[in-house]
Amino acid sequence: MIFAVATAFAGKNYDIVSPDGHLKAEVSVGDDLSYSVIFNGKTVVDASTLSMTLADGTVWGKNPKVSKVSKKAVDATVPSPFYRAESMKDNYNSATLDFKGGWGVEFRAYNDGVAYRFISKQKKPLTIADEEVTYNFPVDATAYVPYAKGRKDDPYFNSFENEYSKVKLSEVDRNKIVFLPMVVDLGDDVKVMITESDLEQFPGLYMNGTGTKGLKGSHAKYPKRSLQGGHNNLQMVVQEREDFIAKADGTRTFPWRVAIVTGNDKEMAATNLSYLLASPSRIADTAWIKPGKVAWDWWNAWNITGVDFKAGVNNATYKKYIDFAAENGIEYVILDEGWAVNKKADLMQVVPEINLEELIAYAGKKNVGIVLWAGYHAFDRDMENVCSHYAKMGVKGFKVDFMDRDDQEVVDFVHRAAATCGKHNLFLDLHGMYKPAGLNRTYPNVLNFEGVNGLEQMKWSTIDLDQVEYDVMIPFIRQAAGPMDYTPGAMKNGTKHTYHADYYEPMSQGTRCRQLALFTVFDSPFTMLSDTPVNYDREPECRDFIAAVPTVWDETLILDGKMGDYIVTARRKGDTWYVAGLTDWTPRELVVDLSFIGEGSRQAVVFRDGANAAHNSNDYKKETVKVNGKTPMKVKLAPGGGFAMVIK
Repeated sequence: MIFAVATAFAGKNYDIVSPDGHLKAEVSVGDDLSYSVIFNGKTVVDASTLSMTLADGTVWGKNPKVSKVSKKAVDATVPSPFYRAESMKDNYNSATLDFKGGWGVEFRAYNDGVAYRFISKQKKPLTIADEEVTYNFPVDATAYVPYAKGRKDDPYFNSFENEYSKVKLSEVDRNKIVFLPMVVDLGDDVKVMITESDLEQFPGLYMNGTGTKGLKGSHAKYPKRSLQGGHNNLQMVVQEREDFIAKADGTRTFPWRVAIVTGNDKEMAATNLSYLLASPSRIADTAWIKPGKVAWDWWNAWNITGVDFKAGVNNATYKKYIDFAAENGIEYVILDEGWAVNKKADLMQVVPEINLEELIAYAGKKNVGIVLWAGYHAFDRDMENVCSHYAKMGVKGFKVDFMDRDDQEVVDFVHRAAATCGKHNLFLDLHGMYKPAGLNRTYPNVLNFEGVNGLEQMKWSTIDLDQVEYDVMIPFIRQAAGPMDYTPGAMKNGTKHTYHADYYEPMSQGTRCRQLALFTVFDSPFTMLSDTPVNYDREPECRDFIAAVPTVWDETLILDGKMGDYIVTARRKGDTWYVAGLTDWTPRELVVDLSFIGEGSRQAVVFRDGANAAHNSNDYKKETVKVNGKTPMKVKLAPGGGFAMVIK
């Protein structure tokens, strides 16, 4: 439903209404270009201006003159074979406004959000000085913001890892930048999430406080001069930036600016807009892409016991990991930082303790794939040679780390890395990385992304870092942008009183069942098992459950949830359902609606928090019960608790 209404003074207004009629974007073309968002008859985003400024001083959005309006209604299905569902419904109404001067803006209204993007039809390449992105709200609402922990000399140099600060919009720290996604709570269960999608040939978007009820976007300027440095000399540290943000093709679309709007939290956790708005796959043949789980070495500090060799970065240790993976049907083993000579930023220099050819051959005989860690600069400086060499050797993929930026230079790197790896049938797991922003649709060989304050933080953080609350925030915020390499699976678990940081023998906050539940609640097509094979073998019931959990799904349902409090998720693979839930530090009894399993009785294996889990987080109970779709199931969760269930 799209129409334009002429007005005497303000130019024209164009309305784009969602397919279900509950959400509307009102676009105003006058002296400025602006839009507002109405949800169920109430304004949730006040008039917010948008513009793009070119280096030559041209401003798209000031005194715009409409030359053409095109409208479209889409109801299609998008394949998503390496994600939370086999396919996704793509249903929206859109209007594209073309303006004199060879540019335009496309607006889309989905049932759960409104998005817009600039379009250029210029014949010559462009230099973009700035883009104006604003979000104004009708009230001084509560915002949940992840502040970037940047360098003092460059706030845009950051790892995209932080908890969420809960502040009024007018109190968002104007001296800090906020990375995306972030959420604004307007009350009455209405929330607006701000994010972006289809980020390419452009820097990532941040939000800044204005001291008012609004937020204003900002971007890192294009790097002018960089020096090798940072972590183990594996990063490029920007010393000076240009006075523009992007160099772009003349004919192109720009990233989507997305406002996800929902009337209850479980709808927000279920949104697929970041994926749907991204460019379709550029990899024609995806049959070789194999998601799965990976035995991981770094979090557990190569902590192997009961063997006759010294554990560490050496072939004997990795053969132990390979044996563990093979015995439990785990698809991959990763060699994290340490296999290449330190501080050389040269992935062709392997430490003498590692014989890669021998390890790859050993793993291959056991049907286990080898994945290699790589620092950003080392990978970038020799990308084609590295990919070609290690693909021929039999390596299956790379975990590339420490980009720690999303200016255009790094965004371009990520796209080149995805394309180059795709050419050599290699997959990617990206760490030190910004939000996915739809990249996993455009390059489905990019299986997972960090950009999350994951379990690694438990190696050094005190209880002041409330990871338990964070776990029930991110399914509603960060996960909306795409998969998360959070690295779950700790077999040492602590309460508020017993948790402590230990770099070499780390533990998690919350219960054992919470760790099991994370494998279902979090989207993670390439899931790292954080703990050591020895600890898993001491806990065979938990090990066997983790080993069997799929990493990609045919169907995902968010059954219940409240951001920051609890969540219950159900996922189907074939005819088997996995159901799991998490709570914060508040003990809860959750009532789980099982109607999705249909008629008839089924057998369920349930992992529950033990009767004493409030005092000993390792306490759990495994039981087999009969369930049916007509009878809801009650599950008690301890403080920091969770549950996990498999329904055959």
